[in-house]
Amino acid sequence: MIRTPLRPLARILDAREKGENPDAIEKENKRLRHEDMQARSRNRAEGRLLVLGLFFFCAFAVVGGRMGMLATSDPVEPRSAAVGSAISAARADIVDRHGNLLATNFETHALYAQPKQMIDPVGAAEKLVKIFPDLDGARLVKDFTGTRKFLWIKKKISPEQMQAVHEIGDPGLLFGPRDMRLYPNGKLAAHVMGGASFGKEGVSAAEVIGVAGVEKYFDDYLRDPANGNTPLQLSLDLTVQAAAERVLQGGMNLMNAKGATSILMDVHTGEVISVVSLPSFDPNNRPRPITEGDRGDDPLFNRSVQGVYELGSVFKIFTAAQAVDIGIVSPSTMIDTKGPMKVGGFKIGEFRNKNYGTLSVTDIIMKSSNRGTGRLVLKIGIKKQKEFLDAMGFFKATPFEIVEAAQGKPLLPKRWTDLSAVTISYGHGLSTSPMHLAAGYAAIANGGRVVNPTILKQGGPSYGPRVMSESSARAARGMLRKVVAKGTASFGEVPGYAVGGKTGTADKPKPTGGYYDKKVIATFASIFPSHDPKYVLIVTLDEPVETSGDKPRRTAGWTAVPVAAEMIRRVAPLLGMRPTVEPATLADITLTSSN
Repeated sequence: MIRTPLRPLARILDAREKGENPDAIEKENKRLRHEDMQARSRNRAEGRLLVLGLFFFCAFAVVGGRMGMLATSDPVEPRSAAVGSAISAARADIVDRHGNLLATNFETHALYAQPKQMIDPVGAAEKLVKIFPDLDGARLVKDFTGTRKFLWIKKKISPEQMQAVHEIGDPGLLFGPRDMRLYPNGKLAAHVMGGASFGKEGVSAAEVIGVAGVEKYFDDYLRDPANGNTPLQLSLDLTVQAAAERVLQGGMNLMNAKGATSILMDVHTGEVISVVSLPSFDPNNRPRPITEGDRGDDPLFNRSVQGVYELGSVFKIFTAAQAVDIGIVSPSTMIDTKGPMKVGGFKIGEFRNKNYGTLSVTDIIMKSSNRGTGRLVLKIGIKKQKEFLDAMGFFKATPFEIVEAAQGKPLLPKRWTDLSAVTISYGHGLSTSPMHLAAGYAAIANGGRVVNPTILKQGGPSYGPRVMSESSARAARGMLRKVVAKGTASFGEVPGYAVGGKTGTADKPKPTGGYYDKKVIATFASIFPSHDPKYVLIVTLDEPVETSGDKPRRTAGWTAVPVAAEMIRRVAPLLGMRPTVEPATLADITLTSSN
């Protein structure tokens, strides 16, 4: 800023020449300067008042707006609040195909302590041990009387336990709200549900995350707040699942098996209506994995998808179906099954050293001849056998939507020789899961098209590529029906449901190599009704022994087949299936006139 001099020299000299008083010029300049300073001060003060006024106006507007929102909204308690990033506790429900609840959230509380605020730490510890007997009283006293400022006591407590802690009355015992995952049906479908646990935790909230099964596979969907009112709908039928679990548990106990699994699948959609793995567990109180012994003995082990076994003679129908499909035989073609038969220097024998002689392809399946399917596959060839089994899905893990399914990758021979082809033709040398087997039998049942097993409810049929012709699939179904009607699965007959299926009894491999003499995996793979198949049922028993006779019997015909028959008898009506009269094959009769 340029300041004007109070006594400008030019004006002073001019005033002296004119005889005017130079002091008047100074006084005038002082007056003008003071007026200018006063004007600037006033403008500055007015500006500050305006800014201050705007600030108070905005502040009161925000407060007023917030008060208006609170006045017009419904009063609700905040669900989660934490220092730092917010913790989302919301998780969508899981329901079965009919909308029945399988998993939901349950409001509960966690118990924690702030020892510095406790009045009687020793007394509080003694009373807490009475409420929670699993707590270590000495450790609690040490923590309460030490230097700790914060201590989790219980991550989940019941309303009754909460009330009991309230009655202790110590201000250092506090509660944090929790949304825990609740499975109202307990052990039912435990291996599908998997279970959930807490992720990020705060005093006022905890994040619920899936740890196994569909809870983990669909974790992103279930945790998305946008899906809070849209439950995840599974293909399971709760009623059928309950019946299947009850029958399989009874059959497992009756047959003295150490474990069991069953799968009921829709042959057209791939929907898994029921899947059971025993022994089981309660996802509300998920146990820890075992660290010693056989992994297959762990209740958390899902035998339906993680159990990769040599399943035995249930594979023979795939060999027969392929042979018919590529045109090298028909169901009535006669095959020499007499011994001896050697492949790669190894002798191929029959069960109990039987010698069936010459059999039709249908009879090879009905009597379960190893040499019969072995000779068929040698006609088929290694390359075509591998292509067929690969197309059926036996070379990769199933796409079943639980995280454990990815661990059930089939075990293939390192070198696929003629010997490998022959042993695989009757179910040895290739290890797969029962879920793979269910999908394979579904392809035969639905007319020759691949279906992918799914745990999600579908809107209709969902077919993949065709792997065999409809006529070949029909021929294979006829063979399976004769196995039940006249063959090794006669105990599988259920009047009105025309069951077709194949038995498989495979020796269990030893961890050190070779096979056990008296330990088997017994499987019955069935379809029903065989003339118009709707469902596939797989029942597998681990180390069964049927002891009602003079000698112990371990074959699938005596163990897995009766269990599967009882399961079909129980669940078929629940599926809305009425008993029907099986269409008979008409005799080839020509009517002639008597005239």
